[in-house]
Amino acid sequence: MSVVTNDPASAAVLSKPHLTRARAPLTRSVSVCNEFGEISDAQIPAERALTIYLDKKELVTLMTLGAEPEWLVLGFLRNQRLIDSVAQIESITVDWTIGEGEVGEPGVAAVKTRPGADVVLERSADRVVTTGCGQGSVFGDLMAHIDEIRLPHAQITQGQLYGLVNAIRLQETTYKSSGSVHGCALFLGEQMLMFVEDVGRHNAVDTIAGWMWMNDVDGQDKVFYTTGRLTSEMVIKSAQMGVPVVVSRSGITQMGLDVAKRLGLCAIGRATNKRFLCFSAAERLIWQNDLV
Repeated sequence: MSVVTNDPASAAVLSKPHLTRARAPLTRSVSVCNEFGEISDAQIPAERALTIYLDKKELVTLMTLGAEPEWLVLGFLRNQRLIDSVAQIESITVDWTIGEGEVGEPGVAAVKTRPGADVVLERSADRVVTTGCGQGSVFGDLMAHIDEIRLPHAQITQGQLYGLVNAIRLQETTYKSSGSVHGCALFLGEQMLMFVEDVGRHNAVDTIAGWMWMNDVDGQDKVFYTTGRLTSEMVIKSAQMGVPVVVSRSGITQMGLDVAKRLGLCAIGRATNKRFLCFSAAERLIWQNDLV
């Protein structure tokens, strides 16, 4: 399973866009040969291309697992600062049949804005966003707006940190069956609100962002978790979601740390079992020495 959610009742608000639920198979079976020359079947992630059209204008092609493509598209548009509100979007329609979800012609996500939404593409993103971890931001100027972000004064207890790490350990994932994917989750305390996997961690965080905006979920008392490293863009995207605490199973880059300190965001890395490193804003972490 690749997505777990506890959807708020506010999802039915009329001003929200209509979304298709164009799910695609997350894995596919292939024949492999092991070190003994034995033939068997194995599961691999079903990576596929998804081209986004904004009001019939081609925007960008994302490489994705396809778990929740509509939320991915919505979160991508918001995190790239192309839209200011979900109310600007009338619908997001995803069709995998065009490319049949396989290598070749990509699937299509058609985004239709509402009359008067005034969404303007100042420059084209005529490119493919690969699954590579160094993809960067397509529209690039996130750093220019970093000082506009104000994070709430929220904290996390050491017990809650251990609890969410354990929840991730117990979660059924595509990674356990096939590997080669990144996972991200949103927590309220130790309660997992949403979990999603994709071939790139940027896709996973954008999908969570899309789910949050679609369902009026703010980040002020939430914790964001990722299996991937905390780069500057991952930290900025978390901050744009209003989430003040970020936890990673991996580490953090120098620029990621610089941005986290600048924002007052608590960045916790190397979080496995009861081990972790708090890289920034340690005042947001409530220590409980009896749990060590």
